[in-house]
Amino acid sequence: MNEPTLNYVLCPGPAAPPVAPDRAPAPAQQHRMAYWEWNATGNPAHPHVVVCVHGLSRQGRDFDTLARALSAHARVVCPDVAGRGQSDWLADPMGYQIPQYAADMLVLLAQLQQQGPITTLDWVGTSMGGLIGMGIAGQPGLPLPVPVRRLVLNDVGPVIQWEALQRIGQYLGQLARFASLQQAADAMWAISTSFGPHTPAQWLELSRAMVRTLPASDGGGITLHYDPAIAVPFKTLTPESAVAGEAALWQLYDHIRARTLLLRGAQSDLLTRATAQAMAERGPRAHVVEFEGVGHAPTLVAADQVAAVTEFLLAAEGVVAG
Repeated sequence: MNEPTLNYVLCPGPAAPPVAPDRAPAPAQQHRMAYWEWNATGNPAHPHVVVCVHGLSRQGRDFDTLARALSAHARVVCPDVAGRGQSDWLADPMGYQIPQYAADMLVLLAQLQQQGPITTLDWVGTSMGGLIGMGIAGQPGLPLPVPVRRLVLNDVGPVIQWEALQRIGQYLGQLARFASLQQAADAMWAISTSFGPHTPAQWLELSRAMVRTLPASDGGGITLHYDPAIAVPFKTLTPESAVAGEAALWQLYDHIRARTLLLRGAQSDLLTRATAQAMAERGPRAHVVEFEGVGHAPTLVAADQVAAVTEFLLAAEGVVAG
């Protein structure tokens, strides 16, 4: 079976503030960002690159099913965003925000470009990964190898419902200890039923990369993969700051020139149907596809979800819906 390779890119963090007005800021602390690369094209530097970026508390192996489907046609790169999966944890928890994540992605793209010229760049972003994608595709003048050609936003847009943020905040950063992968998978399913129907085998496979082993000196067992400090900046959000951020996100969205596909779980509490409709009418005029029986967010494991993305990304120019 086609499997990914694990690679790393070294990214600078934000510079520390000066300790006194007459002192220069401390040098930025570097961190390694891991990324999983899928490539069954026979060309290790295939010029068509698809970057797939996960949600807030997830990691790059979420895209295994989609990446396998795309890997015969493109170089598929699925990063573990800083603080998740195989990536380093940040020294300053306040770095766990979209600007740092977007900066890391620019460094990743520059490394991929050095390995082989990119002529076609597509982006698939689930939830947080979609917001990062909006930052990458919606800012003209960024040092991209080439502009983003096609953008898939998975259940996310410029307006994020406060009630959904509150729901996520109830569990984010709460890392329990588990005796087995199955026990961890069961616990994650209890807070993830909005992802929609999955077979037990599908859910166990999605859960496999979501845990890390604790050292025997710490009592052993397993826990979730991410740095609990990713919750620190998240918990500073207020209804007022969330609303204030909408204008900036709409500005990014309206500047997107990539053909855009918006996926929505029909029962999503994070992306409303009204916001999806607005996204279809302005900016890149996203083509909207809804999945019944799914909330936030489609996992891109079900055959119809995978087909929606692959058909959008692999269609010839002029054939793409929307």
